[in-house]
Amino acid sequence: METWIIVGIVLLVVLFAIVTYNALVVARNRYKNAFAQIDVQLTRRYDLIPNLVDTAKRYMQHEQETLEGVTRARTQAVEKLKQAKADPTDPNAMKQLGQAEQGLSGALGRLFALSENYPDLKANENMKQLSEELVSTENRVAYARQHFNDAVMAYNNKREAFPNNLVAGMFNFKYAELLDIEDPAKREAVKVNF
Repeated sequence: METWIIVGIVLLVVLFAIVTYNALVVARNRYKNAFAQIDVQLTRRYDLIPNLVDTAKRYMQHEQETLEGVTRARTQAVEKLKQAKADPTDPNAMKQLGQAEQGLSGALGRLFALSENYPDLKANENMKQLSEELVSTENRVAYARQHFNDAVMAYNNKREAFPNNLVAGMFNFKYAELLDIEDPAKREAVKVNF
């Protein structure tokens, strides 16, 4: 009788470990899939930027430094996306991608601010269309990033909750990093002028 109780307990522990392991794998795959959606949207964004820069070059010949800054920031962001894509479970790669995206957003912001000084550029249909596509893509990136971060949070919660953390530790399920793209403008205090 005691043997059956011991066998039953061992079977329950093994069953628990199997179910928990599978749940952790599913959660990890969900956030990897969510990152794939970010990859698609960021790649679309990166593909739009050279066309935007080429269109702006025709009008903004005295703003070479800004145009080159956008190109450099895009190149760096593409490289960081490749690194993050190679291993979406690498927290350092996610942090570096977030920083590169922040730099690219800043460079694009400077480009659009300067483009206000060029009425012909603002009126250019190609520039308008590219700007609209970029804004649409930015919205898609934000949505995909939110979905990714939700999936990462669900995975991390499942991974850290007791007794799942025992299985996660045994099978080396690592902490997943959120993709945080800071917008410095959102951190500034609102200025009110009367």
